[in-house]
Amino acid sequence: MRARETNRGGETGVISAILFDLDGTLLETEELKALSYARAAVELRPDAVKESEVLEAFRDLVGLSRGEVAESLMQSFGLEDAARERAEEVESSEEEPWEAYVRLRLRVYEELLEDPELLLEQRYQHNIDLLRGLRRKGYPVCLATMSHRYQVERVLEVLGLDGELDYVATVDDVSKGKPDPEIDLMVSREMGVPPEEFLVVEDSVAGVQAALAAGMAVVAVPTSLTGPKFRQTQVLENRWIAYEPGAVREVVSRRIEAADERALQTQQEEKEGI
Repeated sequence: MRARETNRGGETGVISAILFDLDGTLLETEELKALSYARAAVELRPDAVKESEVLEAFRDLVGLSRGEVAESLMQSFGLEDAARERAEEVESSEEEPWEAYVRLRLRVYEELLEDPELLLEQRYQHNIDLLRGLRRKGYPVCLATMSHRYQVERVLEVLGLDGELDYVATVDDVSKGKPDPEIDLMVSREMGVPPEEFLVVEDSVAGVQAALAAGMAVVAVPTSLTGPKFRQTQVLENRWIAYEPGAVREVVSRRIEAADERALQTQQEEKEGI
């Protein structure tokens, strides 16, 4: 998606653009994805795999690319032989076992995405309100997601956000998934805004790692799926993690203020030759 012409910067300070994740941040699609992987796994090995066990295993994989998720789940639940058989069912196909597994899970996921009421039930209204509030303050707002563009367009339409983003980057635009910073750096490049002037709002550890690797400021908004891993990994200072929906606006405001203060301090040190 081409970057829209926009005034750079909202309130004066070093943070001049905002980058949101989609899955798990604006909409709890991670739960829908987890369910699709689980149901596809059960379809492959109905006598050996329990849906609840796959859902639990998915918690540690949130934010990774679909290939990484599929490979990990296949290994954990012994799905490779069954997935290989499914791949061989497709005539003239060179499909790898993990790709066959992903194909099955996408069929389930597409069915879930066709239900607008289900999508609206899964939205995180507090983060959507935050996005709109930041836009009203003048910040360009972008999206970087590991979902496919056609899926993103469907979700944004249902949420009423299809006209409110200055740039949208999807998994179709990059070769590496989060925690690699490729997609965040792409947004920075396309928007013409240096990475250090972005504030990223992310729900997953992999997403936070990508933003930090890109040199961006981050606020984490964990979900029930991703919260435990944040407490285990300590990938981000607790003061920049909003575990409760009611704390999101305050944490974001403090993060922007802290970035501004740091920029002023650096400028002062440069003037004084420190």
